[in-house]
Parts: sequence; structure tokens; C-alpha cells
Amino acid sequence: MSILNLNMRGLADSPIIRVWRHRDYALFMSGIGPHYVTGWMQRFSVGYLAWELSHSPAWLGAVAAADLAPMILIAPFAGAIVDRWDPVKQIKLALIAVLLHAIVLAGLMLSGLMTIELLFAITLVNGFLMPVYNAARTTVVPACVPRSDFPSAVSLDSSFFHSSRFVGPLLAALVISVWGVGAALMAHVAGVAFFIFQIFRMRVTPPVRQKSTSNLWQDVTASFVYIKAHKGIFPLFVLMTMASVTARPLQDFMPGFAGAVFKSGTDGLAILTAGMGVGAMIGATWIAMRGHTRGMVYIVVVSTIGLALSMLGFVATGSLWMATVFGGFAGLTLTVMATGISALVQLAVADDMRGRVMSLFAMIYRGVPAIGALAIGFGAELFGLRMAFAVAALVCVVAWIGIARIHERVDVAIQDRR
Repeated sequence: MSILNLNMRGLADSPIIRVWRHRDYALFMSGIGPHYVTGWMQRFSVGYLAWELSHSPAWLGAVAAADLAPMILIAPFAGAIVDRWDPVKQIKLALIAVLLHAIVLAGLMLSGLMTIELLFAITLVNGFLMPVYNAARTTVVPACVPRSDFPSAVSLDSSFFHSSRFVGPLLAALVISVWGVGAALMAHVAGVAFFIFQIFRMRVTPPVRQKSTSNLWQDVTASFVYIKAHKGIFPLFVLMTMASVTARPLQDFMPGFAGAVFKSGTDGLAILTAGMGVGAMIGATWIAMRGHTRGMVYIVVVSTIGLALSMLGFVATGSLWMATVFGGFAGLTLTVMATGISALVQLAVADDMRGRVMSLFAMIYRGVPAIGALAIGFGAELFGLRMAFAVAALVCVVAWIGIARIHERVDVAIQDRR
């Protein structure tokens, strides 16, 4: 019995369990979990609609870019605003706008008015909302826990997000097959509404902000100068940029692979998307359970080459199930790399720069893939999806070579700046 008690006490004190003792964090995560799932249901539905309405890789890439590209323009300013203001108030306002967007999207689909051009436009609106929401979200999570719990709190948030990549598409495929796309989109309305309810129950103390004597443009410029001068954060951001251009668009082109390459329709799309989600969930959960960032730079480096090899395997196989396995490894390695970089940056960044720097991270992870989606989409029109992503994987190898040569210096710089 004493051994059992010791084991239970050790489990209770583990980092991944300890973070749930913080009330505001528990409220936040219990709300964002369903929101993530229904968000992936919406994203799956939008990708499915884009392919069904156009059967064009170029349109598929354009719709993906519409969702991602505004992040490049808006994220730096959204981060500057959250560094001046209360992030909880910002996320409340952003979520209300997201709720209205979800209602409009579902209403257009249920009314039978949806076209590929209208889908592109409504997706573009969502693209402009996400930077404001993400800037606040990445600041709220660290505000809910002490600094010692940052790695687990951030990684658990990432684990929830990537777990939803598995659950959301499967639920969406089921709902679409029974009730249609409109019902899957309505699920996101409910998910956003519940998250808003939980956010309003939180009592996070607003961070102390020094009165700024500069304008927003100067704040944004200062964040770029800060990152460029940081010998740990800057190389990691360069690596994240390369991976975002070459590897992140893979999930957005799953409808094209399911339809044009594997001839498997909605069921194949759900399997491929869920495969990436399972891999991502495993990767994020493993990072969260580690509870520390020792050796994380080395893990990021290994994950980068693993990501490139997984992509090459994905485009080389003609089997849906082998593609699902390689897609799972791609999801795992991309998530370990991105979550690892996020945890390292969260610990290394100065508190007064956190909102701006993490918004730039979100811009790279969510916005920069628009560049890759457009380039790969038009390349796929000319040379096919497999060839386009094979070239992208080789570019990812080049990025790995660059970071592998200096990873020890990067690790030292991250350690020195904590």
C-alpha cells in the first residue's frame, strides 16, 4: 500500500497533473479543448468544401492561404496591442467575433448559397480574426501558472490542439456523412460559445503594463530588433519559418491527396487527417510530460530531419495506409519541433516582449504557411502534388543542415538568456 501511495503521490506531483491545480488554467483548458475539436471540424469542412466545389489544387491552396496569410500582416500589431492591454479582454472580444463568423459560415452553407469564391472570402475574414485571438491566447496561458510550470502548461495546450486534429476530422467526417457539412459547421458555433462561457468565468490578474511612450509601429519594430539580436531565438525562428513554408501546408492539401492521389474521398481524407493528428498528439503529449527544456534544442534538430524524411515517405507511397503512417510521423515530428521551439522561446523571452514575440511565432507557424500553400498549390497544378511536396521536403533538409551546424550555440544562448 505504501508503494501505491508513493506512486500516486508521484503522479499527482508530475508536471502534467500539477498545472491543473491552477483554477484559471483549468477553466481555460476545459473551454479551449472542445473549441479546438470543433475548430478542426470547421477546418476539415472548409477543406472538403474547397475541393468539392473546385477539384483544383490551386483553389485548395488559395483557400488555405486566405485562412493563413492575414496572420503575416496582423500578428505583429496584435502582439504589440496585447503587450499594452489586458490579454483576457482581448481574447473575449476576439472570440465574440469568431462566434459571429462561425454563425455566418454555417448559415451560408445551410442556406445553399456557398460557392468557391464565397468560401474564399469568408475564410479570408477568419484569417484576419485569428491573429488577434492567437496573440491573446499565447499570453493568457503563461499568466495562469507560475513560471516553473510554463513548459508543461504550454505543451499541454499544444497537446490539446493536436489531439483535436485527430478527434475533429473523424467527428466531422461522421457528421458530414449523416447530416451534411452545415451540421459540422454548426458544431463549431457551439464550441466557440462554450469557450466564451469559460473565459468569462476566469479571474486572471491583468499583467502590469508600463505606460508606453512609443507608438505601435515602434513597438513592432522593437520586437524584430529584439529577435534578431537574440542568438537563441533568431535561429529557431528561421528554422520554424522554413518548416512552415515547406511542411505545414501538407495538412491543408490532404483533400487533394485523398481525392486525386489515393481516390478515397471523405473517408480517406478523415483517415489521412486523423493520422497526422494522432502523431501530433503523441508528440505534444510527450513534450508536456517531460516538463523541462533540457536538451530541447537537440530534440528540435532531430525532429526537423525526421519531418523531411516523413514527407518524402508520404509522397513516395501509393498506399493510403502507408501514407497515413508517414503522415503520422510528419505530424509527430512537426509538433515536437514547433512545441519545443515554443517552450524554449516562452522561457527565454523577456516578459515585456512576450506578447509581441509569441505573436511573431504564431505568424510564422500559422501565417507563413500561406506562402508555401500558394507556391505548392500552383506547382502541383503543373507537376502534381507528389512532386511539389517532394521538392518542399528537400528544402526542409537544407533547413535541417543549417540548424544542425549551430545547435550547440543556440542551446547555450537559450540557457544564458533565461
